[in-house]
Amino acid sequence: MERQTLFAEVLLPLPVKGLYTYRVPFELNETVRNGQRVVVQFGKKKIYTGIVFNIHENPPKSYQVKYILSVLDLYPVVNEIQMEFWRWISEYYMSSMGEVMNTALPSSLKLASETKIALHPAYDGDISNLNEKELFVTEALHSQQRLTLTELSDVAGIQKVIPLIKTMLEKKVIVLEEELTDPYKPKKESFVYLTKTYRENEESLKDVFDELEKRAFKQLKILMTFLNLSQQNVDISRPELIKKSGATHSQLNALVEKGVFEIQEKEVSRLESGEAKASADDITFTEKQQIAYDEIKKGFQEKNTLLLHGVTSSGKTEIYIKLINEVIREGKQVLYLLPEIALTTQIINRLRRYFGEQVGVYHSRYSKNEKVEIWSKVNEGNENNSKFQIIIGPRSALFLPFSDLGLVIVDEEQDQSFKQFDPAPRYHARDSAIYLAGLHQAKTLLGSATPALESYYNAKEGKYHFVELTERFGGIKMPEIILADIRRETRHKTMKSHFSSLLMDHMKESLDNHKQLILFQNRRGFSLRLECNICGHIPQCKNCDVTLIYHKYSNHLRCHYCGWTTRIPELCPSCNNNSLFMKGFGTEKVEDDLAILLPDPVIKRMDLDTTRKKHAYQQIITDFEQRKIDILVGTQMVTKGLDFDNVELVGILNADNMLSYPDFRSQERSFQLMAQVSGRAGRKGKRGKVIIQTFNPQHPIILDVINHDYVSMYKSQIQERARYKYPPFYRLIMIRLKHKENRLLNEGASAFADILRASFGQRVLGPEYPIVSRIKNQYIKTVLIKLERTASLKMMKTTLHEKVEEFEKIRDFKGVRVILDVDPV
Repeated sequence: MERQTLFAEVLLPLPVKGLYTYRVPFELNETVRNGQRVVVQFGKKKIYTGIVFNIHENPPKSYQVKYILSVLDLYPVVNEIQMEFWRWISEYYMSSMGEVMNTALPSSLKLASETKIALHPAYDGDISNLNEKELFVTEALHSQQRLTLTELSDVAGIQKVIPLIKTMLEKKVIVLEEELTDPYKPKKESFVYLTKTYRENEESLKDVFDELEKRAFKQLKILMTFLNLSQQNVDISRPELIKKSGATHSQLNALVEKGVFEIQEKEVSRLESGEAKASADDITFTEKQQIAYDEIKKGFQEKNTLLLHGVTSSGKTEIYIKLINEVIREGKQVLYLLPEIALTTQIINRLRRYFGEQVGVYHSRYSKNEKVEIWSKVNEGNENNSKFQIIIGPRSALFLPFSDLGLVIVDEEQDQSFKQFDPAPRYHARDSAIYLAGLHQAKTLLGSATPALESYYNAKEGKYHFVELTERFGGIKMPEIILADIRRETRHKTMKSHFSSLLMDHMKESLDNHKQLILFQNRRGFSLRLECNICGHIPQCKNCDVTLIYHKYSNHLRCHYCGWTTRIPELCPSCNNNSLFMKGFGTEKVEDDLAILLPDPVIKRMDLDTTRKKHAYQQIITDFEQRKIDILVGTQMVTKGLDFDNVELVGILNADNMLSYPDFRSQERSFQLMAQVSGRAGRKGKRGKVIIQTFNPQHPIILDVINHDYVSMYKSQIQERARYKYPPFYRLIMIRLKHKENRLLNEGASAFADILRASFGQRVLGPEYPIVSRIKNQYIKTVLIKLERTASLKMMKTTLHEKVEEFEKIRDFKGVRVILDVDPV
C-alpha cells in the first residue's frame, strides 16, 4: 500500500493570526483526528499544545514543515460545531483564533509552553542503540529526572534539539512531561466491601459475629452498620462507614487485617448532584403564563429567536422549566445562561428539583479539575449518553462541547456582565448564544423584565418574535415605589447617616412585622474617597488615575482597578494638616452605620469583597432564604433574578450616581437596575414597598421606575439613540490605544485616527481620554467608529484590520498597543 503523507492545520493558544501546518508522522496517520490536542514545536525552543482543525494532503510550498511530536487524546476534545463557533467569534469580534482557544478551553486542557522531557516509564536502560548525544541526555535524566529544552540544549551541546527529541521519542527512551503529568487528576475515594469469603458464605459471617461479640464490640458495630447500609444497594465509602458507626480508622483497619473487609479505591466525581424530586409535568400555569407559553411555542415555529418581556416575579422560570422538559425529552441539550454566578445558586436548586442529575453547572469559581470534569461530561454526551443534558452558567458556558443543543435560554439578557471586557475575544454572550444556537439549529429564548434597548427594538422590528407577561404570579401587585427627597431631608436635618427618615421608619416597621429588607448601593468599600478639608487633596492610586477607596475591614486604601493598597495617612501628604475626612459611602459603610442605628437585626453584605470564596454566594443566599439574615446590603449582585419570599422592603440608597454617569446607556441602565432591585420586594403574599433616595425626584427615569413603565423609558431613549447615531441604529467599534508614555500615546493616537479617517471619514470620533485615562501605568486613549447599519460590516472590518497593520508598521509607535472592541457596552 502506498504511504499517505498527511498534513494538519493546527491552532495554537497564541495571539497570532491563522493556523499552522504540521506534518503528521506516518505512524500517527490512523490516530490523528480533527479536534484532538497535539504537541508541536513552535519557534526554536518552545513546544505547545494545539488543536487539529483540518487534515489534508497538500504540503506547503514556501517552507519546510515540522512534524507533530505526539497526540494527547484518544478522542477529540473539541467538535466541529465548536470549531465553526470559534471561527465566527474570531471574525466578528476581531480577535485571533488563538485568543478564542485560550478563552474557550479549561486551563487543564492547555498543556504548557517550555516543555520538559523525562525518561520513558518503560525504558529498560538499554543503551546499545543510542548515539553519543542521546547517551548524554539519558545519563542527565538519570540524575536530574527532568530537563527543560534549554537544559537539554546545554547537555547535548546543540542548538536545534527538536530532531534529537524526535528520535528519542521514536526509540521510546523519553516522553514529554505532559504525557506523564496531565494537569487533570481524577478524584479518588476509598470504598469498603466484604471479602469474597464472607460475601458468599453466611456461616463464616455468623462465626465472625460470634467472635466479635465476645472480644471486639466496636468492630462488631462497624460490621452491623455496614450490613445495614449495604441493604440500600449503594457503595459504602470509608469515611461514611466510620462516621455512621462512630468507630475509628484503626478499628476498621483491624477488620481489614482479619480479612473481613477489603478496601478499593474508585474514581468519584467532584461535582455536586441531586435527585429529581418533582416532575415538570406537575407545574400548573396561571392563565397569563399559559397564554405566554402557547405564544412562545407558536413563535418558535416562525422565528428561531424570541424575546420574553415578563415583569419581575411573573413566573418566567416556570415557563423555562416546561420548555426545558420538552427539549430534553427529545434527547437534546439545553444551555441556560445567567449573568452572575450569584444567580446560579437558586436556579440550580430549582432545576435540580425537576431534572436531578441531568443538570450541570459551569463557572469560573470551579477548580481546574472540576472544569475538565464538566467539559468531559458534556463531551461524552456524543457517545456515552452523558447525564448533563442541561448546563447552567455565565458566559464561559458558551464554549462547552455541546453536540446537539435544542434550546438556549439567556436570562436577564440585558445584563452587561454578558460582555467580556478583557482579555480578547471581547465577545457578547447574548449575541454569541444566538449564533451558537443557529449552528445547532436550536431555538434561543431571551428573557428579561427590563430588556436591552437593542433586543426590544429587534423584537418590535420583527427580527425576533415577541411575547409579553405583564402580571405577577398569583395576581400580586407590583411594589409601591416611594421617593425620599434627600435634598429636603438634608435641609431639615432629618437624615441619619445616609438614611432618610422615610427609609428608617419603613425599615423599622418591616422589621417589627418580622419581614426582611434589601438595601442597594452600587459601590463597594467603606468610603469612596479620603479628602483634606484644608487643601482638597485626595489620595490617588500610584498606578491608575483614580482615587483610592477606603476599606474598613482591612483598614487600608485600595484601588479597584489594579488592586494597589496603602495605609491611611495620618497627615495630609500635601499640606501636613490632620483635617482628613471620608467622603461618599459604599456597602461596607452602609453595613457599619446600620449596625449602630439598628443594633438588633442581623445585617450581612453581599458584594465582591464578601463573595471571593467559592461557596460564599451560596452561603449568604441560603442564610437569607432561611431568614437567618434580616437586612441584606449589596451591590448589583442583589438586583436581579433572586427570589426571596419574605422581603417586604427594598431601599435604593443613591439613585443619582447611576443617572449621572457619562455614558449613552446610563439612563437605560439606571432604569434596569432600579426596576430589577424593586422587583425583589413583595414577591409572595403582601405587596412590597421600595424607597428610592434621590436629590432629583422629578427625573424622567425615576418617574418611569415609579410607574413601572418600561415602554416610556424605551421611547425616550430610542429617540436619542436615533438622533445621536448610537445602537441599535448604528454599530460601534471602540479602539483603545495604550502606552506607558503619555506623550508617545498622544502622538500615536492622533496618527492612528488620521489613518482611519482616510478610509472611514466622519465615522471616526476621537481620539479622547476615557473617564479613567491610566490603568496599571498604561495611559489610554480611545477612538470610536460609528458604522451605519447599511454598511458592509465585513468589508469595514477588513479595512480596519488593514489600517491597524499600517499603523503597527510605523517604527515610532511600535510600543503602542491597539485593542479592538466590537459592540462595546
